[in-house]
Amino acid sequence: MKNKTNKRKTIRKALSTVLLGLLVITASFSMTTKPAFADTQWPDPGPDSIESQCAIVMEANTGTVLYEKNMHTQCYPASITKIMTTMLALENSSLDETVTFSKDAVYNTEGSGIYRNVDEHMSMKDCLYAVMLESANECAYAVAEHVAGGDYQKFIQMMNDKATSLGCQETHFNNCNGLPDTTHVTSCYDMALIAREAIKNNTFRQIISTSRYDLGATDKSEPLAMFNHHKMICANRTRQYLYKNAIGGKTGYTHAAGNTLVTYAEKDGMMLICVVMRSNSTAQWNDTRNLFEYCFNNFALYNVSQNETRFNDASLCDAEYTQGTESYAKIDTDAAIVLPRSASFADTQTEVNYDQTSKQVLGTLVYKYGDRTVGTANVVSTGNQASVYPFSNVKQRDSSSGADLSAASASSAPAETSDKSSHSGFSIHTVLIIIGIAAVVVIVLVAVFVIRSQRRSRGWRETQHPKRNSVKIKNAHKRRRN
Repeated sequence: MKNKTNKRKTIRKALSTVLLGLLVITASFSMTTKPAFADTQWPDPGPDSIESQCAIVMEANTGTVLYEKNMHTQCYPASITKIMTTMLALENSSLDETVTFSKDAVYNTEGSGIYRNVDEHMSMKDCLYAVMLESANECAYAVAEHVAGGDYQKFIQMMNDKATSLGCQETHFNNCNGLPDTTHVTSCYDMALIAREAIKNNTFRQIISTSRYDLGATDKSEPLAMFNHHKMICANRTRQYLYKNAIGGKTGYTHAAGNTLVTYAEKDGMMLICVVMRSNSTAQWNDTRNLFEYCFNNFALYNVSQNETRFNDASLCDAEYTQGTESYAKIDTDAAIVLPRSASFADTQTEVNYDQTSKQVLGTLVYKYGDRTVGTANVVSTGNQASVYPFSNVKQRDSSSGADLSAASASSAPAETSDKSSHSGFSIHTVLIIIGIAAVVVIVLVAVFVIRSQRRSRGWRETQHPKRNSVKIKNAHKRRRN
């Protein structure tokens, strides 16, 4: 009976040891992994500070949304549509091409314009300045026809295809200029995506940042001085709304849409895109200025390679992945993330993404602050040769031969290094999980060893007391005879 009691105590002791180990591991995870930050820790200007019904501020470098109000609500865009029209024209034509105005361009448009004539000729450059500064509807139509080879509907399809490729989900374009149409809709978020793509083009940036453009005489029209309608960069009509950090944008208005406005501003290395929709003639400017000030005061841009201390060039790949003292991979030196000024770079969590890989891009670090993605950083090849590297689990193909580079490098690698070919090494959380599992296994093995040792100890004691054993045998025989 006493042996059974000792056995139970030993088992309970072993189980307690295992449970204690699990508790220690759980506590370690809770201390080493950062808790998800609530949305309340993200700066907020307050629900009543913005009068426009829909608004967004997006940081252009990272795509991080710093502020939003009904950003996915579908609205009529009015003339901010012309951002897409101008972007497609710049991508599919040259500035010195000659645009001819058709009857449809002249007579199928209304509203703002510079009053061109049928069969009038202008350069693409002059047309695009007219589109973005004077919001000329007939010029937008003529540009669309020219880019699409005379097929206006083809250009509209190009607009929708481009929007889809950028990730727009609330957008459907039905014309090139934003004139009223119940099926011509977008959202603040989608317009921010479109504006973010457009500003990557240097010519687009030059056009939208121009306050005045002097249009020369054409074969049918006199010279014309054109002024940007955006009051935050142009003082032609008033100086009241000028904003020193604004670099350009596009206005829009129809009775159905109300005032719509897209604005770009730069400060402290950040480029912000603000979109307001369903606004009015005063709120569009005041809301945009207030949102810019709020974002510039509460957020900051961090260069990843300069601030990342959890990984460095050496930790991205093991020693055999280097050539001399230079590593095979490094973090893109231009990559950045945006965070609240109250946070630090160390407050972020990191994941590894392999969706967009190439011969140069070996993987992507995705940075999160709480539940928000705040930027990414590509892990790129340094150009050094290595037989195997940490991202070789991603198949890379030579652009000229189509050969599978990762398979070739793995086959030529020594056996002792090939096991490291699938090493990702970036997720601290993953490493902790592996350590935790290993610790549990060790604790269980120790518990089993303790139990077996206790059993062996009891057996040894019994062999050291032969009289006690003989008494047990005699008692057993007596029970059998009875």
